[in-house]
Amino acid sequence: MSKQLLSPPNPDVSGEPLDRDGEEIRKVLEKVDKESTHRLLSGWQKILISLIALAFSCFHIYTAFFGVLDAHLQRAVHLAFVLTLVYLLFPAGKGMRRDRLNPFDLLFVAASLYCLGYLLFNYRAIVTRAGVLTSTDVVVGAMGIVLLFEAARRIIGLPMVIIAAVFLLYALFGRNLPGVFAHRNVSIRQLVDHLFFTTEGVFGIPLGVSSTFVFMFLLFAAFIEITGVGKLFIDLGNAIAGWASGGPAKVAVITSAFEGMVEGSSVSNVVGSGSFTIPMMKKLGYKPEFAGAVEAAASTGGQLMPPIMGAAAFLMAEFLNVPYSQVVKAAAIPAVLYFIGIFAGVHFEAKKLGLRGMPRKQLISFWQILKTEGVLFIPLVGIIVLLVASGYSLMRIALYASGLAIAAALLQFLLRLGRVAATGQLPGAEQPAVGRLAATGSFLAGSAWSGARHFYEALVKAARSALGVATACALAGVIVGVVTRTGLGLKLASALVDLSGGNLLLTMFFTMLTSIILGMGVPTTANYIITSTIAAPALLTLGVAALPAHLFVFYFGIIADLTPPVALAAYAGAAIARANPMKTGVIATRLAIGAFILPYIFVLSPQLLLIEVTFLGVLQPIVTSIVGMSALGAALTGYLLRPLSPLERIILAAAGLCLVDPGWITDLVGLAAVAAVVVYQVVRLRTQPESARP
Repeated sequence: MSKQLLSPPNPDVSGEPLDRDGEEIRKVLEKVDKESTHRLLSGWQKILISLIALAFSCFHIYTAFFGVLDAHLQRAVHLAFVLTLVYLLFPAGKGMRRDRLNPFDLLFVAASLYCLGYLLFNYRAIVTRAGVLTSTDVVVGAMGIVLLFEAARRIIGLPMVIIAAVFLLYALFGRNLPGVFAHRNVSIRQLVDHLFFTTEGVFGIPLGVSSTFVFMFLLFAAFIEITGVGKLFIDLGNAIAGWASGGPAKVAVITSAFEGMVEGSSVSNVVGSGSFTIPMMKKLGYKPEFAGAVEAAASTGGQLMPPIMGAAAFLMAEFLNVPYSQVVKAAAIPAVLYFIGIFAGVHFEAKKLGLRGMPRKQLISFWQILKTEGVLFIPLVGIIVLLVASGYSLMRIALYASGLAIAAALLQFLLRLGRVAATGQLPGAEQPAVGRLAATGSFLAGSAWSGARHFYEALVKAARSALGVATACALAGVIVGVVTRTGLGLKLASALVDLSGGNLLLTMFFTMLTSIILGMGVPTTANYIITSTIAAPALLTLGVAALPAHLFVFYFGIIADLTPPVALAAYAGAAIARANPMKTGVIATRLAIGAFILPYIFVLSPQLLLIEVTFLGVLQPIVTSIVGMSALGAALTGYLLRPLSPLERIILAAAGLCLVDPGWITDLVGLAAVAAVVVYQVVRLRTQPESARP
C-alpha cells in the first residue's frame, strides 16, 4: 500500500511500461544519445557514485542559499564534480565493460582533480601574476583542456569535440591562412592562459551559467519528476485532445510542449513521452514514420518553449545582458506558433486518413485530473509567479520552486492517504485497536523512508542530468575563447555579409545554413553558444537587433535535431516506432516547417517577439499567425475540409506565409485567400453526393 501511495508513476512512460522491445529501443537510443551509454553499476560502486552526486547537489544548494563563490572558484568546483562523475560513469569506448569501474579511469579522475585543485589552491598567486605563467601553469592548464576534451568525447560525442578541436587548430595555426581569416600569432602559452586561467575560455559565461542557474533548474526538474508530473502532462494531453481526430498524435504535441517547459533535451523528451504516444499513434492507424516524426518534431519544439529552452534562456540573458524575463517573453509567441503548426499538420493528416480519437469513456476528464492531481500544479504555477512577480535571483527562485515541488509531493501523498483511509483500506483497518495502531505506525515509517529515498534520488538525478550540460558549456567555452582571442566571429560575419552582397535575406539564408550545420549532433546549450558566437554576428553586422538575431540562430541550431542526415530526435522517434530513420526525419522536417519560417518573420517584424508593441499590435500577429500556421499545415498535408488540389495547396501555402508576416496588407491578402479556398471547398462538399464526401 505504501508503495502505491508514495511512488508516483514513472514519468518517462506515464505509468505504462515500455513494450517488449524496450531493450532493443534502449540499445538503438544509445547510438543516438551519448548520455545513454553510462555505466550500470551496483554495490559499493553505485553507492560511491551516488554519494559524489549527492555532494554535487548539496554544494549547489548551499551556494544558492548562502551565495556563490568567486566566479572562477565556483566554476572550478562545479567542473571538478562534473569531470569526476563523467570519468566514473562513462567508459572510454563501446567495447569496455559497463558493469564496473575501470581502474584506468581513476587516473583520469585523479588528473582532473589535480588540475582543478591546482587552480583552486593557487588561484590568488595566478591572479597576482596577471598572465605571466610558469612552466607548471602551462602544463597543468594544457592537461586540464585535454581532460575536458576527453570527457566531452565520452558524454557528448565526436561532433562537438571535432568542432572545438578545429577552433584550437585555428588559434594555433590560423596565422598561416591567407586573406581575411589570418590572425596574429597565438602561442601555446598564450592560448592556455586565455582558455584555462581566465574567465574568457573554459571558465567563461557558459560554465558560469551552468554552475549557477542551470543546475538549480535541473534540481527543480528532478523534484518535479518525483511528484509524477510526467503522468499529469499525459493526462492533460488526453483530456484536452485525446478524444479528437488523431487523438494520440495531438496528445504527443501537447505533452511535448508541457515537458519542454522543464526538459533539457530533444532526445530525452522523445523517449519520455514517445514511449507512450508513439505506440498509441501506430495503434490508431498512423504510419510508423509519421508517428515517430510527430513525437520528434514536438519534442524538438520543447527546446524552443519557455521558460527553460534547454537552458539557453539563461545563457541568452547573460550573453545579451538583458533581463531573463525579456528573453522568455520574446520566445513565447514563436514557440506557441511552432506547436500550432505541428498540431495543424497532425489534425489534417488525421482527417485525410479518417482517423478517430480515443473513446471519451477511456479518458480521465479535466476536472477529475484537477481533483486527483491538482496539487502538482503548485510548483509549476509557483515558479511562473516567482519568475514574473518576485525580485529574487534565478538561483533563489529555482531553490524555492524545488521546495514547492517537495511540498506538493507531500500534499499529494496526504490526499491519497486520506482517500484510502476514507475507504477503510489502510493497513490493519480490520485489526483491533492495538494492531491497527502498530500497522499504522509501520505504514507511516515505511512511507517516510520511501519519501526520503525519493528525495535522495532526486538530488542524485539532478547531479547526473547536469553532466552533459556542464561538459558542453565548458567545451563551448573553448570555442568562445578562441573566437574572442582571434576575432574569428567578426571575420566570419564579414565573410557571410560579403557572400550575400549585403542583402539581408541572403545573409539570413546563409546564417540559417551555418546554424543548422553547426547544430548537428550538438546538445541544446552548446548549440546556442556556438551558433550565437559564430553565426549571429553576421545579422548584427546588418543592423538586426541582438535578441531577434540570437533567437534566429538558436531556432536553426535546434532544428538540426530534425534535419537529416544528423537528425538525432528523429532517429530516436524512429527507434521507438521501428520506422525508417531518414523518412522519419523528412516527415518531421515537414511538420516543423514553422521553425524554418518563423525566424525570418520575427527578424523582419519583431512584433512577434513583443518588442515595442501595443496590445492591438500583439493581438493582430497572434490571431493571423495562428490562421497562417494552420493554412501552411493544410497545404503541406494536402487536406482541409476535403483533399486539396495542387492549385489550392499553392494558394494556402502563399496565404499562410502572408498571414505569418505581421503586416496589415499581407494579413488582408492572406485572409482573403484562405477564405476563398474554404468557401470553394464548402461549395464542393455541398454539391458532392453524400456517399462521396470524406
